[in-house]
Amino acid sequence: MTAQTTTLRLIPADSGEPRDAVAGPLAVRVRRLAGGRSDGVTLVELSAGRTTAFVVPDRGLGIWKLVVDGVDIGWRSPVAGPVHPRFVPVADPSGLGWLDGFDELVARCGLVSNGAPDFDDRGRVLHPLHGRIANLPAHRLAVTLDEAAGTITLTGDVDETRFLFHALRMTTSLTLRTDRPGISWTDTVTNLSDRPTTMQMLYHVNLGPPLLGANAEVVAAVDELAPRDAAAVADVPTWNRYDAPQAGRGEQAHFARLRPDAAGRVTAMLVAPDGSRAAALSWQAAELPCFTLWKNQGGSADGYVTGLEPGTNYPNPRSFEESQGRVVPLDPGGSVSFDLALDMLTGDAIAVERRRIESLVSASSRIYATPRSGWSAG
Repeated sequence: MTAQTTTLRLIPADSGEPRDAVAGPLAVRVRRLAGGRSDGVTLVELSAGRTTAFVVPDRGLGIWKLVVDGVDIGWRSPVAGPVHPRFVPVADPSGLGWLDGFDELVARCGLVSNGAPDFDDRGRVLHPLHGRIANLPAHRLAVTLDEAAGTITLTGDVDETRFLFHALRMTTSLTLRTDRPGISWTDTVTNLSDRPTTMQMLYHVNLGPPLLGANAEVVAAVDELAPRDAAAVADVPTWNRYDAPQAGRGEQAHFARLRPDAAGRVTAMLVAPDGSRAAALSWQAAELPCFTLWKNQGGSADGYVTGLEPGTNYPNPRSFEESQGRVVPLDPGGSVSFDLALDMLTGDAIAVERRRIESLVSASSRIYATPRSGWSAG
């Protein structure tokens, strides 16, 4: 029998129309969750070979988690999700309402802003923590199952628009392959307005156990690295290694520039404590030149997690980043694309990737002992 290509338009899960499909080792399932703060959330389950991805269209097409070879890839947040955006007070006066819905493996931050809350001189929120895209719904969803190519691809649009202010659209294509454990995606952000504008994007890629634990390690070709703030200074000598969960320990973060390979691509790899598996996140350096390593090594019940976070900028308040020229300009009708992949590695593939990354490290690379001027706000 000839392998088939099937394109499925995804519709609300409470409709009577068919929306699930199987094509050999490829499958898609759509369901509507009920109860608690997940009530009403549409969850799309994509499977290809060894990988299953759970995608949340209602949350900006965030990737809730992966399951690879039966192992959950993500983290255990004290926020039990996926959380419907109606339960996330993004406009909370503290600017921190975004945290009420935070439990994804991959959460996008943007599109107007992507960093810490920004306030005006009267203390009113101008831009909330990590922006709004992760709490906006997708539309024009479709899944294509290509049995011959061994791929399943989910596409959709998410609009961040406000009359008289901005009109941005993110068009996303997420792909799983039968021959490659993990997921890849491309986001294209377009300015729908007749006026020029600027935007920001950051990918909050969050990993907990079993990849994270005492003696887990980040492997990356660092050109420059500096602690985000005073709280991270003590962690500089061990910036790429992790301790066991410690109740009450605060978060620490480091800002960096990573060295790309000959193809212009950079990789940050988290290796599990026993070295048996790793997650390798890769992206184009020209598209996402800034990298943040977020380490939250508090107690397990409080969300023991690390974030590998490539971005167009560092996640400071937008006003500071704009003053440093770290915003992306878009002409009317103009667009910019971001191409990323999260690959799960085991066995000899980990050592091969380690050698490849470490071969890129330059003798001139520099690690700063204190926050770097121009990178950190305040």
